[in-house]
Formats: sequence, C-alpha cells, structure tokens
Amino acid sequence: MPTVSVGRDRLFSALGKSYSREEFEDLCFKFGIELDDVTTEKAIIRKERHLNEEDGGVGDDDGEIIYKIEVPANRYDLLCLEGIAQALRVFNEEQQTPTYTLASIPKDSMLKMHVKPQTSSIRPFVVCAVLRDITFDEASYNSFIDLQDKLHQNICRRRTLVAIGTHDLDTLQGPFTYEALHPKSINFVPLKQEKSFRADELMEFYKSDMKLKKFLQIIENSPVFPVIHDSKRTVLSLPPIINGAHSAITLKTKNVFIECTATDLTKANIVLNTMVTIFSAYCQRKFEVEPVEVIYSDGRSFIYPDLSVYNMEVPLSYITGSIGVSLEAEKVTSLLNRMQLRAEHSVLDDNKCNINVSVPPTRSDILHPCDVMEDVAIAYGYNDIPKRRLPSMKPLPLNQLEDLIRAEIAMNGFTEVLTWILCSNRENFALLNREDDRSSAVIIGNPRSSDFEAVRTSLMPGALKIIGHNKDHPKPIKIFEVGDVAFLDDSKDVGATNRRHLAALYCGTNSGFELIHSLLDRIMEVLGTPFVPIGDNTGYYIQRSDAPEFLPGRQASIIYKGKHIGDFGIVHPQVLNNFVITDPCSFLEIDIEHFLSAVDLVQWLESCFA
Repeated sequence: MPTVSVGRDRLFSALGKSYSREEFEDLCFKFGIELDDVTTEKAIIRKERHLNEEDGGVGDDDGEIIYKIEVPANRYDLLCLEGIAQALRVFNEEQQTPTYTLASIPKDSMLKMHVKPQTSSIRPFVVCAVLRDITFDEASYNSFIDLQDKLHQNICRRRTLVAIGTHDLDTLQGPFTYEALHPKSINFVPLKQEKSFRADELMEFYKSDMKLKKFLQIIENSPVFPVIHDSKRTVLSLPPIINGAHSAITLKTKNVFIECTATDLTKANIVLNTMVTIFSAYCQRKFEVEPVEVIYSDGRSFIYPDLSVYNMEVPLSYITGSIGVSLEAEKVTSLLNRMQLRAEHSVLDDNKCNINVSVPPTRSDILHPCDVMEDVAIAYGYNDIPKRRLPSMKPLPLNQLEDLIRAEIAMNGFTEVLTWILCSNRENFALLNREDDRSSAVIIGNPRSSDFEAVRTSLMPGALKIIGHNKDHPKPIKIFEVGDVAFLDDSKDVGATNRRHLAALYCGTNSGFELIHSLLDRIMEVLGTPFVPIGDNTGYYIQRSDAPEFLPGRQASIIYKGKHIGDFGIVHPQVLNNFVITDPCSFLEIDIEHFLSAVDLVQWLESCFA
C-alpha cells in the first residue's frame, strides 16, 4: 500500500479545519485510509542520515509535523495532498465533486503531437494535455513533482509502462513530434545539467546516478531511443529517462505541457487524467484542461485527455444484499456522492430499483458493480454494519463433486499434485504440438517472467513438467490434479471464464493406456454415468480423436450426454521429448463441470455430504 507524506498544517488548511490526532485517525478510518505514522521533517532527515537525536545537526525544533497516510494501491487520485484533501472534503459533504471539462477550442487551434511510425518498436503510445494559467507556490510545486514520482513507482511500474514528462510550454513552440532515433543523432542538455550530451553518452553518464540508473535498462539495448521535439527541434524529453533542461518547469511557470509516453495506453490515460484533474484546481479556470491532438502516421488522430464520465447501472438489491444492510435508494445515492461518485436512482417496470452511477475520470478504480458496493459500505461505515449470525454454510456442488473425485482417484493409487495456474505461452501450445489460435488463451499483460505469461488452458503442461523434473523417481509414477483452467469468453463481463478440470497421468515402463482408460470408467461408475453406444445421449461413450498432443490411433474423445468433455490417450513422443521425458505416458483430462448439469447428481451430492 502506498504511503503519502503530507504536512499536517497544510493538510488541515486545505480541509478548512484542524483535528486532533485521534479525530483525524477516526476520519481516515471512516474514509478507508489510514494514518500510518506521525513524524517531522527533521526526524525524517535524521533517519535518512542514520543520526541519533543526541547527534545533533538538525536543531532542537523538529519543524513541520508530517502525517504519513497509507492509501489503497488503486486510488491514484489519493497519491498527493491535493487529492486527499479534496476527497475528504467531499466525504465530509463540505464540497461537491468537481466537474472536469476540456477547454472549448477549435480543433485547428489545438496543439498537435505527431507520432512517427518508428516509435512502435519501443514505446508506441503518447498522450498529452496542457494546464493553462496555473499558479504554483513552493508547496504545490513540490507536490506536483512528488505526484509524478509516486505515479512512476506505482501504476507506471518504474517507468516501464508509462513515463511522465512536464514542460514549461512558454519555452517551446508547437507542433511537437514524437519519434524514435538512433542514440547518436539525439543531442541535448538534460535536466539539472549545463553541457550537452549525446543520448548514448547520457546512458554512460547516468550509470553512476543512484536515482536514474535503474531506468536505463528500459531502452539502453534498443537500436533507437524515443525522443520528443518541438517545431524548432528542441528536445523536450528522452523518455523514460530524463527531460530536457530547456523546458524545465519552475515556480514561475504559467502553462504546463504534460506528455506521457507508454507501452500501455490504458495506464497512460489514467496517469494523464490523474495529473490534470488534481492540479487543474490551481488553474485560473478551475478544473478545465486544454486538450492536445495526437496524430499517428497512419492518419489516426485522438484528442487527449479523455475526461468523459463512465456510466454504470447497479441494482439496489445487489448493493444492499452484499453489504447486509437494508438501505433506501436515496440513502445509497447520498453515500455514493460522498465518495465522489455522482449517483441517481431509477425504478424499472418490474418495480426493481437501479442505481445509476457516473464515474469521474479521477476514479479509475471503479471497474465493476462490486467497487460501487464497496464505496457504499465505506461511506456507510463498516462499524455501523450490524453484526449478524451467518447462515449455515455448505460447500458448493462443484467443490463437493471435486472432493468426491479426488478421494476416489487417490484410492486408486494416484498421488495428487498442485501446479501453477500460470504458464508460458510455449508450454500452453507449442510444447503440446498445438497451434495458438490467439482466441482461447488468456494472456498476461507485462508478465514479470516468461514462465508466467498465460493462464493455462489445460492441466497437461503442469503434469508433464512434474514428470520431467522427477525422471529418476521410481516407476510407475501416477499423479492427478483437479484445478481451474481459463478461456477467453466475450459473454463474460471480465472477458474470460474459468472451468474446473480433472487430469490424471501415468508414466512407467509401458504406456499404461489401459490403466488410464480404467480410471475413466471408474470415475463414471462412481458418478452413476453408464457407458452407452455411440450416439446415445443418456450416458457417456468414447470415439476416435486426432488431438496433436496424443499418439495417432492411441487416443479418444470422451462424449457425455452429447457433449465433448475431455480426451485421453498415449502422449505423443514429440511432446514427451519437449518436456525431457524418456518413459512413455498416458494422460486423461476431463471438464468436470459438465456433470453438474444433472439434477439427480446434485441431489445425490447433497445427500452424500449431508
């Protein structure tokens, strides 16, 4: 959880009221944040210098009192004093939620950012905005710089996803150009320096800089570096490393040009919106932002920032049922307004009530009705939710079925294993001789390792990896797993769906195909499913298949009540070789959720676990 350090006196001034420490802790708790620590500027200096109090060097007066406030990791609007103060004022009903607008200027008069095609190979996206007639004092200027650092460490993932550049617009001349050039052709004076450097020289120079050296690896091995120029070829920045000294902002800056280059456009928009919405409060025309047109080489153009409001409908019954408190629609809308979510209620034809929520650009954390429900619970007060005796709970039918199957397979001499739900895309497809159609697997954005870049669509890679790492284990090896796999699914609100699968694998001196086949028959017998002729939809049958991960002619599909629910067979030698397995193996995999469609099975499960 990020911690934001703010001056107590300046915070109370922004809130328009002073609080005792206990009162402020109580306010933070009610709002869903936490006062983590109370310290002073000089105490922080002593800690950084590893000094004791008696060592001196900072004087008897410890200076301004600093509040360290812990905020939720996805509340980027709370990463600075201005954001916290505004949120608490709205929560205390001392201020209305601001309405953020774009300055009304003709498209022809807008500043323009032209994006060259070469940037697609390194940082393909850029979003921009202008804060006009802004007035900084020392405190707000420092807060502006500190918010950039907080965002860089948080949502920007240390500048790998997004890098923010802020510039004094009055020192520049539009239109601007975002391009990718050879390092030796980029030459400029970087921030806080007096001499000009070539980009490749700058990389060597900053290798001794404690703050900047950790960002060099993002681009230093690329044949081209991203760079932003104005119309006079003045370098604004070398993202994500450093800005140019020419356009550095100061306390006297009146017009701020903000550019965010990125590999993730969604996060770039969130970062830009966070910067401009919070600090537009210091502009002469409060909460108004000047847009910038970004034009790509293929003719596409976009206007940024996007300050549009996102509308969401949430059933009142969902909110009150999840919280466990009966609330009127008017009360719910009032609570949401305190959380900076404009809300109204509407009654449908069937007398059901919906809460219509308008999500402002500051609240990028609101993604699902459960987020709206959580904000209602926070504003209502967790301590005010009445305690109640929980109803008697019982396992879900799917978990009951899983427990029954796990116990039965274990009694057949198989050892249960548990493998990662994430795997590499290569393991998911190429190592199993499967073609990646790009329409089934859930891909992880910006994975930390190539071992965890996709959600598995089969339990097979995990089981084979276990065998591959235990080649010297006495044979035969008999293992099984019951776990989730995931597939892309446009019909779901999250774009993907989970399915519960059963997998069993036999590895020995012979293939053990008959043992895997008999295990399938035993599972079906336990579930009360008869073996029937092909085409009969009252039970299950097997038919020839041609799955690439199995040996041709030694594999079969499992059909249950007319639906294909799984496959089994002897694993293809090429697949075994891919996982460095020297002994033959047979494998079975079934989607066990299909069995829940039988009403009599569910009733039987309930009687078994009663």
